[in-house]
Amino acid sequence: MIEIRFHGRGGQGAVTSAELTALAAIEQGKYAQAFPSFGPERRGAPVMAYVRVSDEPIRTREKIYEPDIVVVLDPTLLDIVNVGAGLKDSGVVVLNTTKSAEEVRQASGIRAKLALVDASRIAMETMGIPITNTTLLGAMLKATDLLPLSALEGPLQDRFGRIAGKNIQAFQRAYEETVVKE
Repeated sequence: MIEIRFHGRGGQGAVTSAELTALAAIEQGKYAQAFPSFGPERRGAPVMAYVRVSDEPIRTREKIYEPDIVVVLDPTLLDIVNVGAGLKDSGVVVLNTTKSAEEVRQASGIRAKLALVDASRIAMETMGIPITNTTLLGAMLKATDLLPLSALEGPLQDRFGRIAGKNIQAFQRAYEETVVKE
């Protein structure tokens, strides 16, 4: 089973990313669950969302404490949240940033495999808004063998309808532009 934790701020789409990942996995014949973790937070407050993907039925329903993958939509969260908490030794952190791997490691203390992409720039250039959730899904897929890139197209089309094309273009660009560092 692969467990994923998304970190974002309210309104950035972390919950949507988790749902889209689970739907894509299900369409690939896998078992999946997605769920948010937030209370009465307001827009802009830190939130988390979780995804489990497995080849076998998933029986657990608890929060994910030791993720295989952590996806960070907003780089400012590194200053206020320990996004690497519980990350498995073989884990990967997918981060929206303009910094190099060395700069990220020095500032955050993260020693795990990193997948870095300027998702904010890609989102602005492709969609005209700085919402990075679908963009970072492309980066996540580049850094892992979780799902094929094409697996997200159906869920994105279903979720976003007429604007799905821009989201698909954004996550494809992120896949191409992501730098993965061990």
